[in-house]
Amino acid sequence: MKKNTMSHSVTIRTATVTTSTSAIIINTGYFKSLSGIVKLLQLILGTICVGLVGYQFSAGNYRTTADLFFLLMTTTFMISTFILILSCLASISTESIISKTIYEVIYHSIAFGLLLACSLTLLVQVNDRYSRDHDRMLAAAICGLINCCLYLCSTVIALRTYRGL
Repeated sequence: MKKNTMSHSVTIRTATVTTSTSAIIINTGYFKSLSGIVKLLQLILGTICVGLVGYQFSAGNYRTTADLFFLLMTTTFMISTFILILSCLASISTESIISKTIYEVIYHSIAFGLLLACSLTLLVQVNDRYSRDHDRMLAAAICGLINCCLYLCSTVIALRTYRGL
C-alpha cells in the first residue's frame, strides 16, 4: 500500500518591534523593507523640494503658476507620505493591512502622475526664462523628477503586494 503525502510551503513573516515601558510600540522593522526605504527617500526628497521652492515665496516676490503648482503638489505628497510612514511605524498591523488594499496603488500612481506633471512644468519654465533663482529652481525640478521615479517604484511595489506576487 502506497501512502500519499502532500507538501505545502509556509511563509513566516517577522517584524522587529521596539517597546518601552510607556506602552508605545514602534515598528522599527518597517524601514528594513524595500517599501519603507523608498517611502523614507520620498519623504526626504519631498522635504528638499518644498524647502527649495518654498524659499522662493515671500511677500515681495512674483511667482508663476508653475512654481505654485510644484509647491502644492510636493507639499501634498510630502505630508501624505509622512502620515503613511507614521501610521506604519505606530502600528505593526497597519503595514500589512494597508499593503493588501488598493489604497497604496492608487495613492502612489496619482503621486507619480502629478509630481511628473509639476516637475516637468517647472523644468520647462526654468529653462524658458533665466532668473537669479535659476539654479535653485532647476535643482528643485530635478529632485522632483527623481521623486517621481521613487513614486513609480512604490506603485510597482504596491501593485505586486496587492496582487500577492
